[in-house]
Amino acid sequence: MKHVLVAGAGIVGVSTAIWLQRAGHKVTVIDRAGPASGTSFGNAGVLAAGAVVPVTVPGLLRKAPGMLIDRDAPLFLRWSYLPKLAPFLMRYLRFATADHVDHYAQAMATILHDSVDQHKALAAGTGAERFITESDYCFGYKTQASFEADAYGWSVRDKAGVAYETMSGRDYSQIDPLYDGAFETVVACKNHGSITDPGAYIKTLADHFVAEGGMLEIASISDVLMEDGRATGFLTDKGAIGGDVVVLATGAWSKPIAKKLGLDLHLESERGYHIELVDPSHTPVNPMMVAASKFVITPMQGRIRCAGVIEFGGLDAGPSKAPHDLLKRQFAELLPGISYERIDEWLGHRPAPADSLPLIGEIGGLESAFAGVGHQHVGLTGGPKSGRILADCIGGRSPNVDLAPFSPNKYKKSL
Repeated sequence: MKHVLVAGAGIVGVSTAIWLQRAGHKVTVIDRAGPASGTSFGNAGVLAAGAVVPVTVPGLLRKAPGMLIDRDAPLFLRWSYLPKLAPFLMRYLRFATADHVDHYAQAMATILHDSVDQHKALAAGTGAERFITESDYCFGYKTQASFEADAYGWSVRDKAGVAYETMSGRDYSQIDPLYDGAFETVVACKNHGSITDPGAYIKTLADHFVAEGGMLEIASISDVLMEDGRATGFLTDKGAIGGDVVVLATGAWSKPIAKKLGLDLHLESERGYHIELVDPSHTPVNPMMVAASKFVITPMQGRIRCAGVIEFGGLDAGPSKAPHDLLKRQFAELLPGISYERIDEWLGHRPAPADSLPLIGEIGGLESAFAGVGHQHVGLTGGPKSGRILADCIGGRSPNVDLAPFSPNKYKKSL
């Protein structure tokens, strides 16, 4: 058995740690702020098994400039960050092709298709089971024409085997009267689910990991310890922490440590926002993607979370006002009859690789380093399975998934 050091206590890191622990390994998780302190706290909470369509679809380059000047569009840019963003953006937009969308969809379907079952397996016996719900994941279209205009995305999901039902907005209002008159067409994706409190869910998982003998260190990592060409630990602001294997799962903050592991990541922060309506008078039945605005309304414990929006602006700048204002305005227009105690706001950082595909697997040449980074919009959905795959790889077992599309080695630095 090995002593494995997992850098990062989001859903990927905690999942990896639990599956390693169950396999008998000694595990230490290192995180600068503690479990679920980043994106894993503030995501939309949806277990989006059918999320096989990337942001970079054909036509994005043509549409993006107009979206940046449209106050109702879900795309934002901090213009002062553009010079630093430009090299990544050029790579990112090169993947907006039909061939890459098909490649992405086929690969991601293997990670996402059984998300609810993967979460149930991860949470079994931890006390976190209570946060997992099974539900449809719905897409609401204001008009039938807007649904028809989205035919390409649904054709991609068809190829990937995503099961869904298309119905009129009037029929859906029989399921959830809150949306009466809001949509002309609703698509309900089957075999999905949600987490009713993502932050509490991951913290409960982490508490169980510690209770079972796992170690959690709150520390900032500055370097990788190397010995005879192997990664043997991390240097932190609390000293050196050594082990046999290291796992990089630090999300949008991964680039500096990845570089020390020989990877030149094409990775950016895709800044995501949410608002929460605390103690609402009414609660929706299912998570709902508002298709025109690309944000998700999710019922949670004691609140409604509205999450979405894409902003490029780096890791350091504080929240912008416009994305939160957009979410507030569009929710109020969609569901004006809901009252609430207050609105809480949040900004987080999705780790976005240029090709949108996460890195899952061994970092070649080191024999003792692995990566679980870059899940972008599907970290919560794919985290448990990614962690299970990494634990299998570290334990010498071959996972029943083709990991070639997710290989960290495509980012190996040139010698």
